[in-house]
Amino acid sequence: MRAVCRRLTALLMTAAVLLCAVAGAFPFTVHAETTLERLQKAKEEKEKTKDAKEDTEEHRDSLKIAQDSLLGKLSSLNDELSSVSTNLELIEADISAKEQEITNTQSELEQAVLKEQTQYANMKLRVKMMYERSLNGGNLDILLSAKSFSDFLNRSEYIAQINKYDKRMLAEYEESRKAVEDTKARLETELTELNSLKEDAAAEQSRVAGLVKQTSDSVADYKSQIADAEATIDTLEDMIDAQEASIAALQKQYEEELALSRLAAQSAWRDISSVTFEEGDRKLLANLIYCEAGAEPYTGQVAVGAVVVNRVLSSRYPNTMVGVIYQNKQFSPVASGRLALALANDSATANCYKAADEAMSGVTNVGQCVYFRTPIPGLEGIRIGGHIFY
Repeated sequence: MRAVCRRLTALLMTAAVLLCAVAGAFPFTVHAETTLERLQKAKEEKEKTKDAKEDTEEHRDSLKIAQDSLLGKLSSLNDELSSVSTNLELIEADISAKEQEITNTQSELEQAVLKEQTQYANMKLRVKMMYERSLNGGNLDILLSAKSFSDFLNRSEYIAQINKYDKRMLAEYEESRKAVEDTKARLETELTELNSLKEDAAAEQSRVAGLVKQTSDSVADYKSQIADAEATIDTLEDMIDAQEASIAALQKQYEEELALSRLAAQSAWRDISSVTFEEGDRKLLANLIYCEAGAEPYTGQVAVGAVVVNRVLSSRYPNTMVGVIYQNKQFSPVASGRLALALANDSATANCYKAADEAMSGVTNVGQCVYFRTPIPGLEGIRIGGHIFY
């Protein structure tokens, strides 16, 4: 994504330059920066912008795929969290019920212990009473007061049954208490197990909740990245629109330039003998040749001078050296200030002056060409050195 942003920044700067060119911020030159060259560059920059847009769209689409995958994972995690939370609620409900059971069992145990203690106390009391009566002859009196042998046996059985009842009830109460104690112990064990399950369920709930948050954060991050990519795509689309407008304007200017070149060739031409050059024209032309073709071979310098003089001779252009050279948006050294600096220092070489003299005398090695530039595919003309003249 950072590479795309750096590429976008470069493209934005290029787009600004192109827009300024359309607006007229850069001069309309006849050498390396002619309309046709700017047109070719504009098309190349447009292709770069389109490539950047396609790269960003691919990146956005990959982000959406990743986001969709995370959304599916998030849905599963939310379902898992819901299940874990429900399980935890059920365990908590079981714990609450188990605690209530233990409370109820504790109450039952207390009642059982009380019954056992009461039975034991009653039995002790009866044993004590029977023992005391036995010492006083009480039990014997009961037996001896029987009116018959059968009555004697009944009374003897009665005393034995009382003793047997007391022992049986005491045993029953002891068993009941022990059963309640066993139940309480079992319930407490089950409660411990439930609390352990609750801890495990709570830990699982915390784990899944953490995954839900982490995944949600990732989804939000992808959403932000997708939004950034969409914004970048919108910016690139605006750039492409601006570049297309620039290309259309440059294409129109280039076609007009070619039309002017053809018209110049078909227009009325003065003879060089009818031109009166002003004082300073030689220095002006020589220094322009220096700026435009100082590194070119001598024939190329003559050709540049011939282009300028051809414009002077053509009815399509100003009829003076000064008018042609300083015509708006024609020669880049004028707009850039290089020509003014060269004139101030008289930087033109001897060959530049010689080429200017030949051109001003009517010599031309490019016919009636009125434009020149560095070669580009599709442009036909007279090739001299590093320039094509047309």
